[in-house]
Parts: sequence; C-alpha cells; structure tokens
Amino acid sequence: QVQLVESGGGLVQPGGSLRLSCAASRRLGGIGFVGWYRQAPGKQRDLVASITSGGLTNYADSVKGRFTISRDNAMNTVYLKMNSLQSEDTAVYFCYAASLNIWGQGTQVTVSS
Repeated sequence: QVQLVESGGGLVQPGGSLRLSCAASRRLGGIGFVGWYRQAPGKQRDLVASITSGGLTNYADSVKGRFTISRDNAMNTVYLKMNSLQSEDTAVYFCYAASLNIWGQGTQVTVSS
C-alpha cells in the first residue's frame, strides 16, 4: 500500500515562505495526478494546487502567483512552495494521489505574527 507523508509545515509570519513536501513510498511517476488540499477549522477541504504526471499544473485563484507546485519523480516527492503567506492560508495541508485515492496525514501551516 502506497503511503504519502507530508512535511514542512510550521509557524510563519505574514509575508513569509514555506515549502511543503509530500513523499510517496513508491515510484511517483506511476501515480499520476497529485493535489495539495487544505482545510481550515470549520471549513471544507479545498484544492490548492495540482500537478499531473506530465507536469501540468493548476492553482486555486487565491494562491495563483504565490504558490508553486512541482514534482521530482526521482525523489518520489511533490512540493508546494508557498510565498507571501497570509493569515488566510492557515490550515492543515494534505496531499492526495487521485489514481490511488490516498491521502497523507496532513501538515499544519499557521501564518501569524
């Protein structure tokens, strides 16, 4: 069974940056679509960014120009670089492999002064 493990979350001040990692326990090239989602307290889980096996990317309007998703198939890892973080970005961030219907455990991102 493939596992996804997120890391890189933490506390950051407004305007700061973080890079999240989603490491897969097997070869990433065969997994296909991977998405980063986030869920704030009391809210639904929303798609933030996604990337296909071929490298096509898609972003939520709220993060366009600030977040960048990328994948390193050799390292079996998908990254989410987050710049110009705002308090509204505070949430638990999850990665998801659609072809396997598998979620990671999530990593907390808190943006606060």
